[in-house]
Parts: sequence; C-alpha cells; structure tokens
Amino acid sequence: MTILRTFCDFTALPEQTQQLLQTASSQSLFFGLPWFQTFAKYALDPGDRLRIYELSSGEPDSVARIVVPTIHRAKDSGFGKLRKLSSLSNFYTCLYGPIGNTELSSEWADLLARSIGSDVPRWDAVDLKPLDVQSPAFNVLVDAFRRAGFVVQPYFSFGNWYLDVRGQSFEQYLDSLPSVLKNTLRRKIKKIEKLPRVKIEVISENAGLESAIASYEKVYRSSWKQPEPYPRFVPELIRICAESKILRLGLVHVDSEPAAAQLWMVQDRKASIYKLAYDERFADLSVGTILTAKLMQHVIDVDKVQEVDYLSGDDAYKRDWMSTRRERWGILAMNPRTIPGALAVIRHVGGRAAKRFLQKLAERPSDATAVPVTRKAS
Repeated sequence: MTILRTFCDFTALPEQTQQLLQTASSQSLFFGLPWFQTFAKYALDPGDRLRIYELSSGEPDSVARIVVPTIHRAKDSGFGKLRKLSSLSNFYTCLYGPIGNTELSSEWADLLARSIGSDVPRWDAVDLKPLDVQSPAFNVLVDAFRRAGFVVQPYFSFGNWYLDVRGQSFEQYLDSLPSVLKNTLRRKIKKIEKLPRVKIEVISENAGLESAIASYEKVYRSSWKQPEPYPRFVPELIRICAESKILRLGLVHVDSEPAAAQLWMVQDRKASIYKLAYDERFADLSVGTILTAKLMQHVIDVDKVQEVDYLSGDDAYKRDWMSTRRERWGILAMNPRTIPGALAVIRHVGGRAAKRFLQKLAERPSDATAVPVTRKAS
C-alpha cells in the first residue's frame, strides 16, 4: 500500500526521509536537505508556508520514498489572488523535481496529484519548476495531473548550457574553443600572469572562508548586478558548500583589492557554475574571463570532472564556453473546479479549449476523489 503524508517543516520529516535527502545531496546540490533547509531559512518571505509531500510504501522499515517539497507563498493569498501551490524554488534554483531512491511511478504520481486536487481549501493552480524536460518524471507528472482533473500547461523555463568534457585536458579543451575566445584567453592569461599585483586563488575549504566570503560580497556590490533580494542566502550557501567539500570559490585580487569572484560547486564529477561577478573598475584586465578559464582548468585537470554546467540562461557567451544545450521546463496545472482556476485556464489555454474541457468534465465523475492521506503538521 502506498501512502502519502504532508509535513510543514524539514525537521519534522522521518529520519529515513531526511537520510534520503542527505543522500540526494551527493547527486545534486538542488535536491539535498542542506539546500532546502538553507533555502527555507534564508530565501523565503514572511508568511510563506512549506508543504512537503512524502510518498512511501507504508511499511515501517520502508526506504522507498519520494519527496516533493512545495510552498504556498504569502503573495498568493487574499482576495483576487490565485491560490497556488508552488515548487520550493525561485531564481536561486537551477533544477527541481521529485526526489527519491526510486523512479516516480504513474501510481505514485496519481496519488500525489489526486491528493493535491482534494486538499481543503482547494488549490487553484499548481506550479512546478524548473524541471528536466527529458526526465521520465516530467511526463509522468503531466499525465497524473491531467488524470486528476487539472488542465495542464507545460512551459519553457530556461535553457541550460553544459560541457561534455569527454576526458579532455584543459589544454585540449582550450584548443577546441572558438578562435577569437581561444586567442584572447591565451593572450590575456599571459599578460595577467606577469603582473605581480594580481593574485588568483580557488577556495575549497573552511580555511580563510569568511575572508573569502567578504571578498565575494565586495565584488558583487561593486559589479553591474542588482543587490541580492535575500542577502544572507548566498553567504550561507557558500558555508554549506565548504562543509560538504564541494566548494570552488574563485577570487581575483588586484593590488589586494577583490576584483572578480565566482562561485562554483563540484560533486559527482560535475562542476556547476553558480554565481559570477567582477568589479567594473578592472574590466580592462578581463578578470572575469580569466577567472572562468582558471576555474575551468582547475575542475578539468584537478577535479577531473566529466561535465561542466552553466546552469540557467541562454546568455550568448555561454555557447562559446560550452558544447551542448538542454532545457528546463515548468508544469502549470490549473484547477477548473474553482473560479480562479477556471479563469486561469481561459487565460492560459484559451476560451474554446477551456469550454470543451469543462463540458467533458461535466460528462463524467470527478477524478479528484478523496484518497487516504495521513496528515502530519509540525
């Protein structure tokens, strides 16, 4: 028997489920318990409420579980608002999905979708992103929400550029780059290496970490980037990465002044490029480009990674550094049984399509019937 339980806090999860999330950390930072706990503590707004769905076989010693962390945001409450259940993600999140030690089956996805559909008060919409559109779980979720009576609109979220290293050394990789970038890099690296006032380092552990974080924040404040809306999140994430031995924090100092900073993570033979910034006062030295090259050299020649991932965005420069593009998508499931949900169907799908769906819905019993759910609040 498969059962579903809901929790309001990660600390309330059963020990086995917490262990599952700890194990998931080794495969992807964005699926791990440290990520979600840090996110919940530092990247949410007042009034946001966690809702963590856990699926298991129901056996006392069962380890086969699926975890789906979601949130109801305070901004989605009140008159005229679409009451929406969202993935526990935002612009800091580069990958999201059901987390488990088994594939998300149609049976388990149906239980999840029907349970969400029968929640009281009802959700007007469910929005999950950013998902790997090529993963089996994507279509399983789409089909399950449709069977549960939702109108489902998959949508593009962002492009994701990555490099298949293919066992190359850094020099071999450098030779494969577009001629303009390759020649510029060789020239700029030789120039900056001759300057005694320039220091490049890669921080990967707790030694000197707080000073490195201060340098990172100073560069970010001096860059072209907008201030972080949740200023405590990234510094804490850097500490978490250092503790987990996955941190690669690159820094360039010019005349003892921090000039460029990049936050990379390395795990499961994959390097992820998460944050990058440079002080525009040092733009003539190409400190940002040179730091990218130095970190690329480090992860390829020292860490021996198989993949380098630029995570989110189709910025033009990424295709010069990377070899392949894939996509992250979202799933918007709208509930036509609520007035705001029906209006959302009309807005996103179109009036005629919505009318046909509602007529079909009236001709058959609801799929969103109540299912046995064990509730647990913390």
